[in-house]
Amino acid sequence: MSAATLTVGVLALQGAFIEHIHMLNKIPEVKEAIPVRTEEQLNSVDCLIIPGGESTAMALIAERCNMLEPLRAFVQKKPTWGTCAGMIMLAKEATGAKKGGQQLFNGLDVVVNRNQFGTQKESFQTMLHLPEILGEEPFPAVFIRAPVISQIKSDDVKIVGRLEHKHGQTEAETAVAVTQNHLFATAFHPELTSDNRLHQFFVSFALKCKN
Repeated sequence: MSAATLTVGVLALQGAFIEHIHMLNKIPEVKEAIPVRTEEQLNSVDCLIIPGGESTAMALIAERCNMLEPLRAFVQKKPTWGTCAGMIMLAKEATGAKKGGQQLFNGLDVVVNRNQFGTQKESFQTMLHLPEILGEEPFPAVFIRAPVISQIKSDDVKIVGRLEHKHGQTEAETAVAVTQNHLFATAFHPELTSDNRLHQFFVSFALKCKN
C-alpha cells in the first residue's frame, strides 16, 4: 500500500464538494482532502477537484472572492479535475451561457456546451466504458444538467470517454471525458455513486504529474 503523500483540494465556493471529500478520504495515497475557499488554501494543495454545481454562480463567487486569477494560475500548472459544472469552468470556451457569457478558468483547449441534456428532469445514469483509464469494467455515470465537449482545439486533448447511446438530441460517441496533460474532465458526477475508481484514477494521475 502506498504512503499517503497527496493533499487534495476540492473547490468549495459552490456545489457538491463534500461528496468528493468523502470519496477522497477512502484512498490510501491521500494524506488530506480539504475544501478550498481561499488563495492560501489553494496554495497548500497538490491538486484540485472542481465539483459539479452551477457554473455561473461558481464563476461569480470566484470573482467576488478574488479567487479567479489564482485558480486560473493553478490550473495552468497543477493537476486539476473538473466534474460537470467543473468541466465547464476548466474549459477555455463555453457555449449556451447567459447573455454576456461567463468567466472560466481557461485550462482545457476545448469548447464545452452547457446544459446539453436540458433540465434536471432529463437527468439520467448510464454505464460508460473508459478503457484507457479504468480498464474493461464500465462506470456508472450520473448526468445532471450535464455539459458535453462540442469541440477540441488541441492535439494534447485526449478523449477517454464517450456516450455509448443516444440521449435525447445528443448523439452516441459524444465526448464526455477528456485529459490534457495535467488536466482531467468529466461531464458527469462520479461523486454521486459508490464507485470511487475515478477518484483513485485522479489521485494516481496527480501523483504521476507531481513526480
